[in-house]
Amino acid sequence: MAFEEKRAWIMVLVTVASYAAYLGVVLGRHEGAAPLAQTSYASPLLWTVGAAIVTQIALNITVAIASPEGANTKDQRDREIHRFGMYIGQSFIVIGGVAGLVLAMVRADQFWIANAIYLAFVLSAILSSTSKIVAYRLGFHPW
Repeated sequence: MAFEEKRAWIMVLVTVASYAAYLGVVLGRHEGAAPLAQTSYASPLLWTVGAAIVTQIALNITVAIASPEGANTKDQRDREIHRFGMYIGQSFIVIGGVAGLVLAMVRADQFWIANAIYLAFVLSAILSSTSKIVAYRLGFHPW
């Protein structure tokens, strides 16, 4: 397995785990009678994003130490697959920005704006990494 594919797997797993932890904490704090938008979300959001970043860095270092032969090499195919995955993932960044903008224009609660943008970042990371994994597994044929 190529080192860049390992990095994509790490990104998918860490992203899904951190977002699931975030949802678990926020939904666990929610009291049945109160609206969900009144639930405290900022601290769990910052902690899960920070933990995801640290975890991803630590796992990438661990994988590089465990298999040093491919850690510092990228060929043309790796660069093209990375670029392809990033282009695909960027679509959700745009969607999240537009969703946040629309929610702000309709004066939605900050809870919904923040969560829409966070979800867009999560979906972007998942889609980008998944497309890279598929390209490595099934072959990459640039158009």
